[in-house]
Amino acid sequence: MGSAGTGRLGSTALRILAVAAVYYGAAQVGLLLQLVRDQVTPLWPPTGVALAGLLVLGLRVWPGIALGAFLVNVFLGPSLIAVLAITAGNTLAPVCACLMLRRAGFRNELDRLRDVLALVFLGALLGMLISSSIGSGVLVLSGALDASEFWPTWSVWWTGDAMGILVVTPFLLVLRKARWPSRAGPGRWFEAVALAVGTVSITLLVTRTPDSNLLFLVSPFLIWAAFRFRLPGAAPCALAVSTLAILAAAGDRGPFVGEDVFANMVTLQAFNGTTALTALLLAAVITERDRTYEEVKRACGRLAEMVARMEPRPGSYEYPPEEHPPP
Repeated sequence: MGSAGTGRLGSTALRILAVAAVYYGAAQVGLLLQLVRDQVTPLWPPTGVALAGLLVLGLRVWPGIALGAFLVNVFLGPSLIAVLAITAGNTLAPVCACLMLRRAGFRNELDRLRDVLALVFLGALLGMLISSSIGSGVLVLSGALDASEFWPTWSVWWTGDAMGILVVTPFLLVLRKARWPSRAGPGRWFEAVALAVGTVSITLLVTRTPDSNLLFLVSPFLIWAAFRFRLPGAAPCALAVSTLAILAAAGDRGPFVGEDVFANMVTLQAFNGTTALTALLLAAVITERDRTYEEVKRACGRLAEMVARMEPRPGSYEYPPEEHPPP
């Protein structure tokens, strides 16, 4: 193997280790929000990390996902066989999601409505059926859960993985291409700071108020972010809102006060899903509108140039073939 091949192999190994490290770190954050048996959370960030890694770095980094998932579950699983099965499910789900997204022509820029819809239905809702089904089934078969707990656990596991895709993956895809806005004026910076402060403040307020109807007061801020800052503004706002809502639910505060975990999960995930969809769909639609406007503007410019070239110059009037200039 030549030096070029060795370099590529070393680069791939480093990427695999980096994915494993980020996956493990994201899992430790997610485990702080566990609701069921210290393993199932309403937001599982590693799933979003895994899919983003596969989309950006390619399928060759899947061993990093498997390594990170194994290191996370080896201290939590009831047995080694159960840990290996859960690891396989946690690895297979984002890999299948990535393959389906590629098949659908997904673009990492998330600048088309079809990309957002593909991420929602193929990446989140459909792809994460694998990990939730395998994981919940293994916990029941190993005796860690009663059979009656399968569906509640499955629903939390599935929605947690799906939310990881909807909230974390777009944020990482945006972060990958983030650049310092050198041309942004003071007014733009002030608006960005006002948006961030307003989003966090209103979310803290509504997630600590018992009335669940107030939760949707955050929607105007998500619309603001999508209209003014497109996906780079909408994705971080959606992540912040979902994280603060989950922290309130984990702390049994605000509209999530109660003993029924399943009912709280329905309210929480309905809110988080609405948050993510509002931010992503609006940002994609507005970005498409901007691109269509620019394309129409360029087409009009080219048409104007063609018309200008076709106009006769002054003093060069051409007579029709059937006419003759006067003597």
